[in-house]
Amino acid sequence: SSALNPEFLWLTPFPHCPVKPIHPQTAVYKFPGQVWHLELLALRKVLYVLCARSGIYCLSLDQTTRSVTQDEDGGDDQDSEDGQVSEPPVPVIPVDPDSCVLPDTSLHAFTILDDALVTLALGPTQWKMQLFERPSPGEDPRPGGQIGEVELSTCTPPAESQGESAAPRFLPVLCCASPPGSRTPLGHSWSSGGVTLEGALFGLLFGADAALLESPVVLCGLPDGQLCCVIVKTLVTSTSAPGDLKALVKILHHLEEPVVFIGALRTEPLAEDVEDVHCDCLVALGHHGRTLAIKASWDEAGHLVPELREYSVPGPVLCAACDRSSRVYHSTSAGLRVVDLAQEGSPLDPTEHDGAPGSLPALLYPDSLGVCSLATLCVSSSAPEGGAELLALSAKGRLMICHLDPHNEAPQPSRVTSAKAGQKIKQLLSGIGTVSERVSSLKKAVDQRDKALTCLNEVMNVSCALLSSREGPRPISCTISTAWSRLQLQDMLMATCLLENSSSFSLDRGWALCVQVLRSSRALDLDSASSAVTYTIPVDQLGPGGRREVTLPLGPGEDGALDLPVTVSCALFYSLREVVGRALAPRDPFKDPSSAECTPVVLPEQDGVCLPLSEHTVDMLQGLRFPSLGVPHTEALGPAKDPIHTFLGTCRVPGSQSAGPESLRAKYLPPSVATIKVSAELLRAALGDSHAGVSLGCATLQWLLTENAAADIVKAQALSSVQGVAPDGTDVHLIIREVTVTDLCPAGPIQAMEIQVESSSLANMCRAHHAIVRRLQRLVVEQAARGSSPPDLRLQYLHQMQANHETLLREVQMLRDRLCTEDEASSCATAQRLLQVYRRLRSPSLLLL
Repeated sequence: SSALNPEFLWLTPFPHCPVKPIHPQTAVYKFPGQVWHLELLALRKVLYVLCARSGIYCLSLDQTTRSVTQDEDGGDDQDSEDGQVSEPPVPVIPVDPDSCVLPDTSLHAFTILDDALVTLALGPTQWKMQLFERPSPGEDPRPGGQIGEVELSTCTPPAESQGESAAPRFLPVLCCASPPGSRTPLGHSWSSGGVTLEGALFGLLFGADAALLESPVVLCGLPDGQLCCVIVKTLVTSTSAPGDLKALVKILHHLEEPVVFIGALRTEPLAEDVEDVHCDCLVALGHHGRTLAIKASWDEAGHLVPELREYSVPGPVLCAACDRSSRVYHSTSAGLRVVDLAQEGSPLDPTEHDGAPGSLPALLYPDSLGVCSLATLCVSSSAPEGGAELLALSAKGRLMICHLDPHNEAPQPSRVTSAKAGQKIKQLLSGIGTVSERVSSLKKAVDQRDKALTCLNEVMNVSCALLSSREGPRPISCTISTAWSRLQLQDMLMATCLLENSSSFSLDRGWALCVQVLRSSRALDLDSASSAVTYTIPVDQLGPGGRREVTLPLGPGEDGALDLPVTVSCALFYSLREVVGRALAPRDPFKDPSSAECTPVVLPEQDGVCLPLSEHTVDMLQGLRFPSLGVPHTEALGPAKDPIHTFLGTCRVPGSQSAGPESLRAKYLPPSVATIKVSAELLRAALGDSHAGVSLGCATLQWLLTENAAADIVKAQALSSVQGVAPDGTDVHLIIREVTVTDLCPAGPIQAMEIQVESSSLANMCRAHHAIVRRLQRLVVEQAARGSSPPDLRLQYLHQMQANHETLLREVQMLRDRLCTEDEASSCATAQRLLQVYRRLRSPSLLLL
């Protein structure tokens, strides 16, 4: 299957192909999806193909040769006028949908035994292995009924991040292992679909049951790194005698990385009179180079034990194969390499010995073979003794045969014929093409890294400019304002974030404006936790002097509540994965094609540069609306009414009053009140010239409502009291009056401003009180930084006020304890007293100086 056109399948005869067509002509099959796996039954001249999200197709190679012959006969008459015969085009044969013998969109791997078909399907949470009967030669190629099924005990398969149409990054690997006494799987050579293990190793790996039953075993390597096995005959009998199906699956090892190859080889030399070649070592390779080798060995007590060794070879491993001796060939993005598992030594130094006789080597020495990166390869069974012949497909789609000669003796001088010279020229041209492709890919990688370094340099410049301007105006700023608006038939408090770039740098691709909305816990629910929502908006080309405006809803939420205060934080975020990940990810055919579209794992998910810009708290004073003042966009706004309450209101007798909880609270309970006294001198010093021409009470109210749309109307009408509407529709009354505080200063009375908050809702009164206190705290800190000092005070008076408050607090604790023990009749008076004490605590005699 070509790496460039994964839906096409090329069939080309080679010198040692077991199935020879009538004419040496290439045939091309076109499948409805990507080709994931092939199994060739040479004796039956049948090819099984797994097509992505379609199922398993069965193709007869006899029909292929006949169709190719007909195409060639039809092209014999198309000779050119000069007598030269033109080369016929390669026939493209669309695969007949009836060729799909096992339609199943969840299939990811399969293998063929002598009389059975083993498949591996991806379920919602687990991999599922199924066993089907396979028809005899001459019968319908469709599999018979299902004769076995088991779910592999593995973690949830990874979700495919790029949608259902994209191929998974890694596919599972299946391999059939047979004991020495069983028949070789039909159509499989020693080096391809199945392996035959020595009896000692087979029994140690799979147990006595598999050895006594002489049953083949299916080895399965999963993308999560698990290497497990299932005994075929026990899987068949489980359908007639069901039990614990999970006991049929045995986990041999965990590579902790995707398994890409399972095979077996021979590490010990054979005796001269032995003809059957049985493997004595099982090998598994992971994608990142972790290699597992298992062999039967003897311990110090003389017992037969499995010897397990883990190695590390250069990765990422794209494909691998084992030859008839002890060598493992694996292709990486840098080229083809070979390692030798024989005890005699490494390919680099055959004289090096390490370990006890009959054991695996302590280290592996990968040797480069000077071949380009390959997409897949297999070992030919007709290689000369001591050598190897590989059939390989390069990442560019070039099909080639590689002859590997272990003898490095210099060739004797011989007469060069024209045929040998032509072959040598072809090899040189092929090498030049390979070098040219590598240079082109390396140049592209260098260009990507240069671009990444340029982007990182700009990120450093922006970061330094923002971090060095903590005092004064910032080169890049974000201003936050709030306003009420109508959104989807509901009143919403909207926050507008204005991003301004006053620097000389440009915010290009990769930058994003992150706005975090942190909602406080409910005022009357102390156990509720704060919730945060983060919005990420790509900036995309914001040059010097550019502005970008973003509007986000703050509430109310689905429950109709708006918990104030709400903290809105803005920050610039630059994703390193956007530029660095693209530069590090391989993009050329010599790199790993399976990871070409994935960000490298060297970068965590949240890695990036975060630069805080601003933080703004939206409190009750900003969320108030004033319909009585005629503020624009407030007359039509109001809380959404329940249609049932609206219907009941229309059915009420004219002149009667509503019996809702709001009206009952307003009728029978006095409003909740809280007061704060502030020195008039402190307010005059803080407000400066802003109160010129108006009273101090009006200037104070205007200062409290600075971030509200009603501030200008308060100033124009010279108001010192105003009645607003909270987000839930209840009234909130703000009153500013001048008072005189005596007995506090020995020099005489102190002029002060009393800020009073009234509301029928205790929660809204507390929110407004909290907003006022927060502003006054900031005002006192600013005045203290200017060096202003308070007047002389009577400490005895302050001590008396402190003692009175401590007495009230002790009385609150006592009344709350009494409420827990009294009955309903006597608890009413206690509750009334408790409300009175709370009211006194909310109106202290303290003065803010």
